Amino acid sequence: MQKRIIWSFLALLLGYSATAQKQEPEDGKLIQFSGLLVTDDGKGLAPVPYATIFLPDKKRGTYSDYRGFFSIVVEKGDRVRFTYMGLETRTITIPDTLTQARYSVVQFLPQDTITLPETVIFAWPSKQHFKIEFLKMDVTPELQKRAAENIANDYLAQARKNDDIVAYSGKEGANFYLRQQTREFTYMGQVPPMNIFSPLAWAQFFNDWKDGKFKKQ
Repeated sequence: MQKRIIWSFLALLLGYSATAQKQEPEDGKLIQFSGLLVTDDGKGLAPVPYATIFLPDKKRGTYSDYRGFFSIVVEKGDRVRFTYMGLETRTITIPDTLTQARYSVVQFLPQDTITLPETVIFAWPSKQHFKIEFLKMDVTPELQKRAAENIANDYLAQARKNDDIVAYSGKEGANFYLRQQTREFTYMGQVPPMNIFSPLAWAQFFNDWKDGKFKKQ
């Protein structure tokens, strides 16, 4: 598919070149600059949609469409900058020796790796603020007793049976979401397996039956 897009664009460029051969710009400077932005997505060449095409010396520009195609009026000698998030920025200069009113390119934008600096988030602005807040904490026996009750095994066991008592922690929620996403990606484009055909599911069912978990409360 990507090769077909490239070849179609090249054929279009050849058509423009044939019709505009030896055609001088009307004012000798304006050029209809068009092209196709592509990158390597790991499977081959792919168009770069909605990239920025900017003329830094003229403070104006345009965007590529969803197929990576763009067109803009420039002058000879203009610098044109191509930028896209996640890809390296490229800058080219319109040749000042053009004898045609049209100029086209297929611009390749390689992948760019951006390393962000480490960010550490603290609950307090400084260690001194933490010390002040820590010394102000109320650690009376009543609070200690309440904390011990909150982490008692029987209380936690009851909380696990009733999701309304204790909501998922951030770690539990992230784990559940990642497992759900993994399951969706694993069976993407096909029907997920049914537990009715799983020997392990039947074994679990019989064990629960023997333990009386299906009895009415």
